Amino acid sequence: MLGSEGYRIYPVHAGTLHWAATALAAGRRIAADPEVRRRNLRHGETWFVGVDALPTGTEGDIQGVPLDGPFHADLPPLRSWPLAQLSIVYPGYPGRDPGESDGGYIYRLTRAAAHVDGLLRVGAEGRRYPLELHGFILGLPLTEVRQAPTLCWPGSHRIIGDALVEAVGDQRPEDVDVTDAYVAARRQVLDRIRPVPLVPPPGGSFLLHRFTLHGTGPWEDDRAEAPDGRMTAFFRPEVATAAQWLRPDWS
Repeated sequence: MLGSEGYRIYPVHAGTLHWAATALAAGRRIAADPEVRRRNLRHGETWFVGVDALPTGTEGDIQGVPLDGPFHADLPPLRSWPLAQLSIVYPGYPGRDPGESDGGYIYRLTRAAAHVDGLLRVGAEGRRYPLELHGFILGLPLTEVRQAPTLCWPGSHRIIGDALVEAVGDQRPEDVDVTDAYVAARRQVLDRIRPVPLVPPPGGSFLLHRFTLHGTGPWEDDRAEAPDGRMTAFFRPEVATAAQWLRPDWS
């Protein structure tokens, strides 16, 4: 789907731009709600998490506007689209929450909180299990802001994918503690690969392989005009089977 790099950036498309403008208007209303903000702000109020916050339909549409764009040519068939995340980054990112560990904050500051989605922490020790089997990650910028960009590590999906396939084997992914395999593969990626920023304007888009390591860079220019912050919609549809999630499509 995405070849050796594990990501693709798409140019501005009229249909995507219409969708993004509609989602921006909805996002502004959502982010202005005091109770919604209270539940979603993290990292010293510099990140609005916004999981499932956008009122998108089962085909990715929003308020009657279809999700259109060149990325469709690279997507596998989907039975249904999930609700979109409304991720907003504000000046000062990455801030620090009260009581947050030094390790968590430093990793966000120096490594952009690099991660693979769906490998969730479980239990008191925070061991990671593949509890969300995503098919891909589609990013749709809603504002022109280029601060605190989404970063990805090109080719990382091959290293992470190989490690997860070996760790899971013939077992159900949800039953397997992949912590050690994932952490070792992530360390290998961070030591060997330089990240690239994904900064298309509204109307553009980017697609990530489900195993591509990605994160968020710091907000470097506090003088940048950003009344809405750096606002991005993300879709992460889940696949139906473990075989689809583990299929070796990263050659």
